[in-house]
Amino acid sequence: MPSLYKSGVFAACSLAVLATLSGCDKKSSETTTADTAPVATAEASLWPSVQSAVKKDPAIEAKITELLGKLTLEQKVGQLIQPELRQVTPADVTEYSLGSILNGGGSFPSENKHAKVEDWLALADAFYNASMSTENGRVPVPIMWGTDAVHGHNNIIGATIFPHNIGLGAARNPDLIRQIGAVTAAEIAVTGIDWSFAPTLAVVRDDRWGRTYESYSEDPAVVKSYGGAMVEGLQGVAGKDLLSERHVIATAKHFLADGGTEGGQDRGNAAISEEELVKIHNAGYETALAAGAQTVMASFSSWQDVKMHGNKYLLTDQLKNQMGFDGLVVGDWNGHAFVSGCTPVSCPQSINAGLDIFMAPDPNWKELYHNTLAQVKSGEIPMARLDDAVARILRVKLRAGLFDKGAPSTRELAGKAEVIGSPEHRAVARQAVRESIVLLKNNGATLPVKANSKILVAGDGADNIGKQSGGWSITWQGTGNVNADFPGGSSIYQGIADAAKAAGGSAVLSVDGSYTEKPDVAFVVFGEDPYAEMQGDVGALIYKNETSLALLKKLKADGIKVVSLFITGRPLWANNFINASDAFAVVWLPGSEGVGVADVVLTKADGSVNYDVKGKLPFSWPSSPTQSPLNVGDADYKPQFAFDFGLTYSDKTETGLLDESAAQAVAAETPDSAPIFNQRVMNPWTLVLLDHMNNMLPVTTSSGELGAVVVSSEDKSVQEDTRRLKFDGSAKATVTLGSTTRTDFTPYLESKGALVFDVKVNAKPNADVNLGMYCGSDCGGEIAITEQLNAAAVGEWTSVSVALECLAKKRVKMDMVLAPFMLSTAGTLDVSIYNVRIEKNATAPACVE
Repeated sequence: MPSLYKSGVFAACSLAVLATLSGCDKKSSETTTADTAPVATAEASLWPSVQSAVKKDPAIEAKITELLGKLTLEQKVGQLIQPELRQVTPADVTEYSLGSILNGGGSFPSENKHAKVEDWLALADAFYNASMSTENGRVPVPIMWGTDAVHGHNNIIGATIFPHNIGLGAARNPDLIRQIGAVTAAEIAVTGIDWSFAPTLAVVRDDRWGRTYESYSEDPAVVKSYGGAMVEGLQGVAGKDLLSERHVIATAKHFLADGGTEGGQDRGNAAISEEELVKIHNAGYETALAAGAQTVMASFSSWQDVKMHGNKYLLTDQLKNQMGFDGLVVGDWNGHAFVSGCTPVSCPQSINAGLDIFMAPDPNWKELYHNTLAQVKSGEIPMARLDDAVARILRVKLRAGLFDKGAPSTRELAGKAEVIGSPEHRAVARQAVRESIVLLKNNGATLPVKANSKILVAGDGADNIGKQSGGWSITWQGTGNVNADFPGGSSIYQGIADAAKAAGGSAVLSVDGSYTEKPDVAFVVFGEDPYAEMQGDVGALIYKNETSLALLKKLKADGIKVVSLFITGRPLWANNFINASDAFAVVWLPGSEGVGVADVVLTKADGSVNYDVKGKLPFSWPSSPTQSPLNVGDADYKPQFAFDFGLTYSDKTETGLLDESAAQAVAAETPDSAPIFNQRVMNPWTLVLLDHMNNMLPVTTSSGELGAVVVSSEDKSVQEDTRRLKFDGSAKATVTLGSTTRTDFTPYLESKGALVFDVKVNAKPNADVNLGMYCGSDCGGEIAITEQLNAAAVGEWTSVSVALECLAKKRVKMDMVLAPFMLSTAGTLDVSIYNVRIEKNATAPACVE
């Protein structure tokens, strides 16, 4: 067994990542069609009539008519197809007259996470030039490139990463939101991209949803006050600088009620009345459309069991007709495939319902093109509907000046790398961090701490810019990043250390809280690890981390003042952590400018307040882990901390001990299953490739290659929930899931447990295949699983299991496992793996001596 962990490669990298855009199940069990969408149950006056600041321009409308008369049917259909960066070439753009492309979260030019500004810009030029080709009499129509810039231009190394929306909601500052939009637009423009898939206008009503942090607030009034401001920041202001070369096209998403699903289920169903749909969930769209938002993204979710991608009543009757939206409606990642009767490659129902662009990220998008073309020719998609969709797309492109701006590299900000993460931009983000912090407890006026103090900074979030930035940060899930991936940014520790040093104090970093000289105060930075949609859904609103809790209690027992700085994407029951702290501040997901935290929690050098705490809770804080949904205005509203709560330094509130009984009620027995890979690599594991020369490659994007093995992401049930492993047989290669910290699997060994994973054999092995575990030098073992793989039907999913008892007999010490999964072969093998776990009472083949 090779010495995987001696080189310290895992110490240099954090979690492995699943990286791409919003995902989708391949097919839902939805049986309701667009034609059976609910009829309005309320008066039309429920829905507002919105007057957009962007008025129809007769010259633009005439140009649209002219172009519609020139474009061939094939070119028109091409405008409706939006492939993903990894699945499209400039030649495809010309051949199919594609109207737009996107890059998913964690998708980069040449799959290079550290691609330079010039790499992005060169690719933007290549796609643009391809779209403007006139070969074979083709009518040139400039392409649009869209990206998920949801808290800054977050796919780009070195960009300014703002607090996620939940933190901005705490700031209650629409003018700041407008500035953030403008900064984001400028940084996007540097890379030649035209279109941002933001803002998210969800009004989240159940905080168990994994996208809660993408919402400004549970209160529709807060979301409404921000929707138009962010659109103006991104696009510019109508009549002033609308869609200038310093601005980009904005997207109001996800229409509608993505934050209102039952149980906070991602892509679930909003079983609510039409009145609630309008009054709560449409609030942000009113101001976004009024400000001139040019695109709207349809939601994955359903309303009254009808998928939004097939809901003509909402997309056409209300959004386009009643509210007067004359821009385009774009789908979400394969979202059309959820509609009844549809597949990823065929969905006339969505176009007929009002979708104007298919987001089609799969390699088979060309099938969707050909099927859509055939459906137009047969009349299944009426020509009038096709022309309306294309007219809307052209209208947005003409308003954005794409026909006149020229190639991306010729525009005002193109290639100006100094604009990305500029000091001026970081200053805006730093202000946002300052204004977003919410203080829940401050006994004995512990905060602000005098900057000239002896300070200890502890916790796993102290010096971790990736953790403080959360999901949608360089990679889709925000995992797999290290501080070096955020050049120019600052961790919370670094901000505190610099401020203390400037004031004559000192700050020592000690993740585990150990110290040689007793500090005056300890800041402990901890909280949720990064996640994004789907994978962030939880069953209960509780924060559990025994290591962090023990650290707080130890420092308190040592007589040290303890300040907790809580990183989180949603309110979580954490009474035991609050009780163990003298002060408890929620910093949310502050992004790249951790220095903004220090601005608030430390005084000036003279001991006076530097910046007061301004943040107010944008979501109600639960009084128990099961208290969700919980929203201000509920009939039985009994939160731990109410919506809009937030102490300031002038408050002298002393917080008594909070009830901790809920922690005991949910205190854990060992669960029946310990996930290792469940839709993504689970904490604390990392996916690493190992070749026969003991070279290692941590896979921190959605694909990787080393020696004889290639790993890539695939979809089974939802987006990129599967890893495909291809071994070419040229040498021995290993795929492993490992960590620098040991895990005790003894309870599973004692419960007749097994290492289990679901597998689809794409091509059977031609040599031995081994599955193993590793716990250090001379502490590891392998079991042959060749027979199990050969017994599997090609192309069908099955499970493979190896009893822990068998591995223990091979000298694996189950109380100190470093790598619970190691798959290796020297031959050829092509398998897809899913749901790797350690399972109690599992069925597994008997051990072979």
